[in-house]
Amino acid sequence: MTRVLYLIACAAGPTQHIDQGIRAAHTAGWDTCLVLTPSAARWWEDRLGELETLTGHVVRSQYKLPGQKDTLPLADAMLVAPLSCTSLNKWAAGIADTLAIGLVSEGVHMGVPVVAMPYFNQAQGAQPAVPRSVETLRAQGVSVLIGPGGYEPHPPKQGNAPSFPWGRAVAALPKAP
Repeated sequence: MTRVLYLIACAAGPTQHIDQGIRAAHTAGWDTCLVLTPSAARWWEDRLGELETLTGHVVRSQYKLPGQKDTLPLADAMLVAPLSCTSLNKWAAGIADTLAIGLVSEGVHMGVPVVAMPYFNQAQGAQPAVPRSVETLRAQGVSVLIGPGGYEPHPPKQGNAPSFPWGRAVAALPKAP
């Protein structure tokens, strides 16, 4: 039986390399559905077809309209990577104004395992809301991979998006039964 992963990506540098994340998930045996925040979808606007071919699914970035049928299979797990500082704080505050954050906000409370790996700089991470948001999500059962063993925020203007640790993020997902 194939396990379904929702790979949810925010508008952060590594999203430019989301195909690497999809391939890492495929290598680990996941049928991967991609959901992008609206801002991240703009980055791939001209190349969404490539991502749809790679995943075998429609790439979603907007809520469906009432009466429209769901286009993606149900998720067995969700991986939010890269998780931007903005989306981290909105998610923890319960602001589900995008499909991406709405899915994980609901999914974690429906028993779907959710893993999140942030990508932002140390100045953004120094905002007092960030540690509170991480703790809030962890208290809900989200595995937030920040710090040693996860992603360590980089100095401002020194991020290395191509080296985002996709393999580490995928490895944190639940193993097949």
